[in-house]
Amino acid sequence: MRNRSEFFCLLELVIRKIIHIDMDAFFASVEQRDFPELQGKAVAVGGGEERGVVAAASYEARKFGVRSAMAGRKAMELCPHLIFVPPRFEAYKTTSLIIRAIFKEYTELIEPLSLDEAYLDVSTNKKNMLSATHIAQEIKVRIKEMTGLTASAGVSYNKFLAKIASDYDKPDGLFVITPEQGQEFIEKLAIERFHGIGKVTAEKLRKMGVFRGKDLKKFSKEGLTQRFGKSGPYFYNLARAIDNRPVVPQREPKSVGAETTFQQDVVRKEVLKKKLDPLVDRVVTRMERSKLEGKTITLKIKYSDFKQITRSKTQHDFTRDKTQIQLLIYQLLDDELLLESVRLIGVSVSNFSSEQIQESQLTLRY
Repeated sequence: MRNRSEFFCLLELVIRKIIHIDMDAFFASVEQRDFPELQGKAVAVGGGEERGVVAAASYEARKFGVRSAMAGRKAMELCPHLIFVPPRFEAYKTTSLIIRAIFKEYTELIEPLSLDEAYLDVSTNKKNMLSATHIAQEIKVRIKEMTGLTASAGVSYNKFLAKIASDYDKPDGLFVITPEQGQEFIEKLAIERFHGIGKVTAEKLRKMGVFRGKDLKKFSKEGLTQRFGKSGPYFYNLARAIDNRPVVPQREPKSVGAETTFQQDVVRKEVLKKKLDPLVDRVVTRMERSKLEGKTITLKIKYSDFKQITRSKTQHDFTRDKTQIQLLIYQLLDDELLLESVRLIGVSVSNFSSEQIQESQLTLRY
């Protein structure tokens, strides 16, 4: 051990007991549960073949290469018998709230990442259970009993390893990485499986001769910082199975937004304004529900060639007034932006006050 700070850092990591719960093909599984005729079939939740994008795919569909964020047309090419169903977000939110209630039976230290996954710190827990693995097993059983759905769980001594573990034995998996196993596990792990390292970064690392964790470990913190900026120290720690991030029960919402993809490209300003109105309604409703007001209004446009631009306007006062946001969005919809046909349009509000964020109760996520 080099010094006392490293000793106490390692001690803290060993003490922590973190569980990452990730629901299996959540949106698609809810559809298959609620509509028995879909069980055992290739299902995609999304906008359909012509213009839509896959929001979620059942495991039957994934066998054919169908993945979330894939264009509907491409998904149908890979899986001609794919069944598209429209999303039912209220059903997903209702189920997610049931799952969240199960988590709260064990701990208040819950950090939701989305409707279908969350970190739990069970180092100390309401049931005084010593084994995080046993807690994860119980949670999986409770979720199955209460929702009819399966979840995968990862158990480890930090968030990074717990998240990797939850994906290691899907679906309906439970994988544990103990403090004794952590370093060796990371050294053998392919760089593509590192959470936080995307395709572009992974390719850059491969060009540097980094294919597994043990290769990444050869680089100094300074060297990685020089190549990857602020992410350098993060990568340095990951190669050593170090992740000091705590489970944060209430993360600060960065923005509230809504968007829509058109069935046919739009070029007329009047049509786009009409399409923007319901998006503003959705954003304002969510802000009212969460008691948030923002200063920055942002317009997002994606063109038919998938090129994307954003335009923002920041005002002096906080607002969630529908008319005011609507007028600002109209001002941002400059004629110069409409020289090409538009595929997608979106509205968001950000730049909230810290007091509002403290009052918000995660209603943006559940």
